[in-house]
Amino acid sequence: MQSYLFCLLLLALPFSLFAMSKEAAHEPKIIILLGPPASGKGTQSIRLAKEFQIPAISTGELFRENMKNDTQLGKKAKQFIEQGKLVPDEIVLDMLFDRLKQPDTTNGFILDGFPRTIAQAEALSQRLGANSDVIALNLNVSDDTIIKRTAGRLMCKQCGNVHNRYFSPPSKEGACDKCSGELYQRNDDKPEVVITRLQTYHEQTEPLIAYYKSKNLLVNVEGEQDPEKVFRDLKEAVLHCPK
Repeated sequence: MQSYLFCLLLLALPFSLFAMSKEAAHEPKIIILLGPPASGKGTQSIRLAKEFQIPAISTGELFRENMKNDTQLGKKAKQFIEQGKLVPDEIVLDMLFDRLKQPDTTNGFILDGFPRTIAQAEALSQRLGANSDVIALNLNVSDDTIIKRTAGRLMCKQCGNVHNRYFSPPSKEGACDKCSGELYQRNDDKPEVVITRLQTYHEQTEPLIAYYKSKNLLVNVEGEQDPEKVFRDLKEAVLHCPK
């Protein structure tokens, strides 16, 4: 009788181990992209989403979608936005976790633009739970490069083609190489606006680097490399994450 029970135990053991490994394999991967404005987060989040077949979630898009669809959360957010106030973290988190109920987030997701502060990071961590599989990828880009990327950007009024006076200047001053249309600078790309955005980043968002480093969740990636090299480094960081 004892040998019979022992055999049953041996037969059951591999199945239980398989079930455990299968469960672990399906633990959602949560990728948080950090970095200053114009560091390339948006571009790289789209590429990572395609590579790992998980959605890239932007809080800005969540705001627009909820307000466009006139959801209860959208109505709440709109009240603050119309008064020129910041939308409370609780509403932002409610929007985010409402989005995370959708089936495409089963295997994980990428967060672009959230969290922006330590308070948001702590609230996010509390909602996700202690055992969540999180990695924070920080794109290191200097202020000088950020200013050149943004304040140097010139857009064509006719075809939308983008030049940069520092990295890809037009052959003829003020004219698009593609269609000869007039080039202009967007208001939010003007140097004084870019500098203000960088100051806000350094004061509110940059502390997240130390926050995630203290939790052993941070990987720094050199963001001034060729975009292809940046993508490869980000992908390797995700693939070789300890969890």
